[in-house]
Amino acid sequence: MNDTNIDNGWTDPDDAPKLDADWFAGADPRDGNRLVRRGRPPIDHAKRAVSLRLDPDVIDWFRDSGPGWQTRINAALRKAAGL
Repeated sequence: MNDTNIDNGWTDPDDAPKLDADWFAGADPRDGNRLVRRGRPPIDHAKRAVSLRLDPDVIDWFRDSGPGWQTRINAALRKAAGL
């Protein structure tokens, strides 16, 4: 029998990777077996992306009003719907 075929379940501690700052920086944070998600927590009433056809002049008017134009369209639709 060849020694390369023998597996006694023992691992030489010198073969283990070094657990330095770089290793921890690339690691996934876990709580037990659960992966801890990074970033913002999910909100209760998340908005959904939809495809909607609007007249070009309506889109231009909202876009020309600056950043947040999609939020303003949402507010105008809510107001028109009485929500």
